[in-house]
Amino acid sequence: MKKILCYGDSNTFGYNPCDASRYDMHTRWTAILQNILGDEYEVIEQGMCDRTGIADNDKGLAFSAQKHFPECMSDAKQVDILVLWVGTNDLQFKYNLSLEEIENGLEKLILVAQNYTEKIVLIPSVELSDNILDGYFRCQFDNISVLKSKEMSKIYTKLSQIYNLEYFDINKFVKPSAIDGLHYDAEGHRIIAQKLSEFLLKI
Repeated sequence: MKKILCYGDSNTFGYNPCDASRYDMHTRWTAILQNILGDEYEVIEQGMCDRTGIADNDKGLAFSAQKHFPECMSDAKQVDILVLWVGTNDLQFKYNLSLEEIENGLEKLILVAQNYTEKIVLIPSVELSDNILDGYFRCQFDNISVLKSKEMSKIYTKLSQIYNLEYFDINKFVKPSAIDGLHYDAEGHRIIAQKLSEFLLKI
């Protein structure tokens, strides 16, 4: 059985923008991915709402990937494929991170990951929709956040090429929900699972 560790933030956790609940096992993309791939694979869910990939998150260890990710990879033992999808929460205006700082932080995570697995699938952060500025998450993200989000794929593409990683851009297939401009609706999760399963089986 091959192990696939999916490490990310609220969109990996399965945050439902309609009511802030967690999508069930029939709806969130990680669970659908497990169903598609079948018994030959074990999909390990490691999503956490508000988890940052680079910034030091004061909510606790599990919320800050720079602190939690090495421990998580160590505890996971042998991982055949790592799906790494972090960085969106680092765009919150309170962190005020430059694109260079985000790139450097992401590179640190990649170097950690390479100590534990040879196959890494890097997914760029969410391209935020403008409607995020009108919803609940305007208290965390501003117009600069939206603009930065549209530049992030360049960082992920660059690092995937430097470190010979698999690169899967979800932004080409789905857009955030019209409800909050940050999270995906149920159909978005279905598309993510379908497209990612096809990609994983190819590699």
